[in-house]
Amino acid sequence: MRKILIVEDDAEIAMLEKDYLNMSGYSSEVIGDGLEALEALRNGEYELVLLDLMLPGCDGYEICRLIRDEIDIPILMVTARVELPDRLHGLQLGADDYILKPFDPAELVARVISHLRRYERLTEWKAEEESEEPLTAGDIRIDPRQRSVYVGDREVRFPKREFDLLKYFVSNPNVVHSKKQLFETIWGYDSSGDLATVTVHVNRIRDKIEKDPSNPKRIETVWGIGYRFHCP
Repeated sequence: MRKILIVEDDAEIAMLEKDYLNMSGYSSEVIGDGLEALEALRNGEYELVLLDLMLPGCDGYEICRLIRDEIDIPILMVTARVELPDRLHGLQLGADDYILKPFDPAELVARVISHLRRYERLTEWKAEEESEEPLTAGDIRIDPRQRSVYVGDREVRFPKREFDLLKYFVSNPNVVHSKKQLFETIWGYDSSGDLATVTVHVNRIRDKIEKDPSNPKRIETVWGIGYRFHCP
C-alpha cells in the first residue's frame, strides 16, 4: 500500500484525513509535530505528505522548506489561510498544492491521487531523460542525464519542478505557452489547481538565468496568455 504522512496536530482533522485515505486504499500515518515528521520522512518510505501550516514548535512553512531541501515527494499544504501571499509563500518554499480548511474529504483524496499520478509520470520522464542528449539555448546548457544546468560557466541549482519547467521551455522555444498548458504538462493535472504556482516557478527561474530578472529577455510574459522562451 502507498504510504502517506499526515502532519497535523488537530486530532479531529487528522483522523478525518486518515480515515478517508485508508478507505481509498492508502496507508497513512499521523504525526502532530513538524520536526518529528521530518525525521520520519527521512527514515520512512512515504510517497506524499499532507502538511498543516499551524504546527507547534516549527511551523509548516519551515518544515516544507526542510522537506524540499532533502526529499523529493509531493507536499500538499492543508491550511485555513486563504490569502494569496500565504499561498505564494508556501509555493515558493516548494509546496505542490494547497487544500483549504474546511475541505471536502473527497476533494482531498482526489488531490492526493492526482499528485501521486503526476509524480509517477515525472519519475518515468526522469528515466527517459537518462538517454537524452544535452540541450543548449544561448549560454544555457542543460544535461538531462545529470539534471544539471549551466549558465555560462556557472552551474546553477534547479529543484525538480524548476528544472522540468526550464527544460520544457528550452525544448519548445519561441512558442507561447499558456499557464494552463504549463500547469498540466509540468504538474501533471488539470487547471483546477492553483495556477499561481506557474508564476512563482517562472519568477524563480528568471532570477537564475536572466541578467535583469525585472526586465526578462529569455522568458517573456505574453500578457493575458502565458510565457514564451526566447531562443536566439
